[in-house]
Amino acid sequence: MGFDRRKFLGGSVVAGAGVVLGGPGAPAASAAPAGPGGAERRRDRYAFTVMGTTDLHGNVFNWDYATDAEFDDPDHNDVGLAKVATLVDDVRRARGRENTLLIDAGDTIQGTQLAYYYAKVDPITGPRGPVHPMARAMNAIGYDAAALGNHEFNYGIPVLRKFEENCRFPLLGANALDARTLRPAFRPYVIKRLRTPRGRDVRVAVLGLTNPGIALWDKANVQGKLTFPGLPEQAAKWVPRLRSMGADVVIVAAHSGASGTSSYGDQLPYVENAAALVAEQVPGIDAILVGHAHVEIPERRVVNKATGREVVLSEPLKWGQRLTLFDVAVEWRRGRWEVDAVGAKVLNSNTVAEDPRITTLLRAEHRKVVAYVNQVIGKSKAEMSAQQAPVQDTPILDFIAYVQAEAVRKALVGSAHASLPVLSQASCFSRTAKVPAGDVSIRSMAALYPFDNTLEARVLTGKQLREYLEFSARYYVRTAPGGPVDPTRITNADNTPDYNYDAVSGVAYEIDIAKPVGQRIGKLTFDGKPVADAARFVLAVNNYRASGGGGFPHVASAEQVWQTSEEIRNLIIAWVKASGVIDPAVFAKVEWRLTRDGVPVF
Repeated sequence: MGFDRRKFLGGSVVAGAGVVLGGPGAPAASAAPAGPGGAERRRDRYAFTVMGTTDLHGNVFNWDYATDAEFDDPDHNDVGLAKVATLVDDVRRARGRENTLLIDAGDTIQGTQLAYYYAKVDPITGPRGPVHPMARAMNAIGYDAAALGNHEFNYGIPVLRKFEENCRFPLLGANALDARTLRPAFRPYVIKRLRTPRGRDVRVAVLGLTNPGIALWDKANVQGKLTFPGLPEQAAKWVPRLRSMGADVVIVAAHSGASGTSSYGDQLPYVENAAALVAEQVPGIDAILVGHAHVEIPERRVVNKATGREVVLSEPLKWGQRLTLFDVAVEWRRGRWEVDAVGAKVLNSNTVAEDPRITTLLRAEHRKVVAYVNQVIGKSKAEMSAQQAPVQDTPILDFIAYVQAEAVRKALVGSAHASLPVLSQASCFSRTAKVPAGDVSIRSMAALYPFDNTLEARVLTGKQLREYLEFSARYYVRTAPGGPVDPTRITNADNTPDYNYDAVSGVAYEIDIAKPVGQRIGKLTFDGKPVADAARFVLAVNNYRASGGGGFPHVASAEQVWQTSEEIRNLIIAWVKASGVIDPAVFAKVEWRLTRDGVPVF
C-alpha cells in the first residue's frame, strides 16, 4: 500500500506512533482504525521530521550588539538560538520528539560580538576557559549533528577543536582532510536510529560537507594542516558507503550554496556553491540542508541525473531567522525501509518568543558582552554614516582605509618596499553603520567592521590596479546619460553584494556607469599624474579579498609583503584608543566619483 504523495506533502500523513504532521502546535491524533489490513498498513509506514538551521553566526539572543538593542530589520525578522529553541520544541511536541532530528549546516562560532568575546577576549581555549555559548545553547536544545562552516576556521584550529570538545553532538566534515594523510580530520557522518512501529529502526545518515574556499579564506590557519576537496567528489565517495552500511535515508548538511557559482574565480578547482551539483550528480541522497549563501530556499527539487529521483534542498535564512523542516515518509518494501516522499518548508522565528531556558542559561555571558562592547574608547568630531557609501566617497570608508594604510606604512618601514605608495581597499559591509559624534564605543567599531578579517599588503602594478578597479565597478547597473538617478537602483548589478564592491583610497578615479563593464574607470591618477601601467603600489587589503574572495583579479597572486593575524576591527579600535579623537578632516577626501559620459552623477 503506497502513500498518497499529495496528501503527505500537504502535511497530513500519520507520523510515527500516530502524530499528525501538521505545523508546530498541531494536535496529536490517533492512528486510523485498523479494520481489515489496517494494522499492517500502520506498521508499514513511518514518517519523521529533520529540522535544520544554518549560518547561526554566534547569535543566541534576539539582540544586535552593534546597536545595543533588540534585533530588527526592514522585514522584522528575529534572530538567535533562543527563538529557534521555541520552534524546535513546538515541532517536537507536534510530531513526537522520538520522530525528529535536529541538524545544522555550519558557520556557528563567528559573526557577533558574543562569538568574538569567547574566541578572543575570554577565549574558550584559556587555562580555565568557559564553555562556548553556542555549544551550551545547542547542547541544551539537543542538536544531533552540525556540519563545519568556513567561518569555523577563522579563529584557528585550536579554537575550533575546543568548540568541538564543548559540543555534545558531532561536528561533521567529510571533505575536511588531514593534509598529510588525506584522511578525514573530523567525523564525516553520523547515523541516527529512529524507532518505528514496524520493529526495525529507520537508519538516518547525516553526511557533513564544508566549503573548499576555506583553503583560501583561512589559508593562514589551515595551510599544510588541512585540505578541502570538492563536495560532489567527496559525496560520491561517502554516500555509497553509507548505503552499504544500512542507511535507509541519507541527508546531507552542506555548507555550500545552491547557485553553482564561486566567488574565487579560478583560484580553486572546486565549486564554492555546489549543493545543487551534489544533488544532481551523486545518487542516493534524499535531502540536502543548504548553508553558506545566506539566502532563503524553503524547498527546491533537483533531479538526480543517474536515478531520475528528486532530491529536496532547503536553506533556512541566516542567524536563526528560519528553521527548515524536512518531512520524510518511508515505507517498508521488500524487507527494508524505502523513502516514499520528502517535503520541505521553513518556519519563521519571528512568530515565537525566546525560550526562557536558553536566555536564562546564557544571561551572564550576554551581560558580559554588552558591557564589553559599550566601553568608550575615544571621541569623534563628527558623525560618519555609511548610508551613501555604495555610491559616494564617504568619510566612514576613508577612515577604514586610512587606518589600514597607516598600519601597512609602519610595518614596511625599513623594508625593501618602504618607498612604494600605499593604497588601501575598503568595502561597505553595512549601510546602517554609523560612527556617532562624541563618545565612540567598541560596538560602533564592531558595526563599522563586523567581519573578523585580517590585514595584508600586496604589490600591484598600475595596469593591475586599473583592472582591479574595473572588476569592482561591475557592481553598478549600466545607466544611460541624462535624467535623474535613483541611488537605490544603480548598485548591486547581477546580485553583487555590497561587500564585493571595493573603493580604493590613495588614487583618484572616475567610474562612468554609462559605459559597459570593463570600460568604466577613467582619469586614474596618483598625486595628480596619470597612473602608468608599470607603476608599482602596495595595496592594504583584507585577507578575504587577498585570498581570492570575490574573484577580484591579480590580488590573490600578487606578491605579499606583509600580513598580520590581528583583526582589522582591532586595528581600528587600537587606533582610536591611541589617538583619542577621530577627526574626518585628517583623512576624508573625495577621490572617486560616479559619472555618466564624464558628468558627475551626484
